[in-house]
Amino acid sequence: MDILEMVRQMGVFALMTMVMALAPLIMAVVYVLSPTERNLALLRPISLAAIFSTLAGLASGMMAVLRYIARAPVLDGPTWHAIAAGGAESLATVFVGFGCLTVAWLLVALGMRRTA
Repeated sequence: MDILEMVRQMGVFALMTMVMALAPLIMAVVYVLSPTERNLALLRPISLAAIFSTLAGLASGMMAVLRYIARAPVLDGPTWHAIAAGGAESLATVFVGFGCLTVAWLLVALGMRRTA
């Protein structure tokens, strides 16, 4: 399964979780362009919201995988394939969320350097 196919199969909640991860990244770009204490103060709660959204996306995905396992009549090869695909989709939200946060805070470091 390639990445684009995996994204197409994701639920609305997982996609919204990944969109939420973009908020701190956008705010970090704003901070780099205008490094004020106000922008930095706003970035902190937005980052926390992205972290909580990422963890909620992971929990939601894992709940779906566990629900699928509970309903599966037998755990044969195709069932394990579906479980692995569901787990990968759940982890994609974590990858995107924390990846965006990493880049955002590196941009903050760049903005702080500009103000020093």
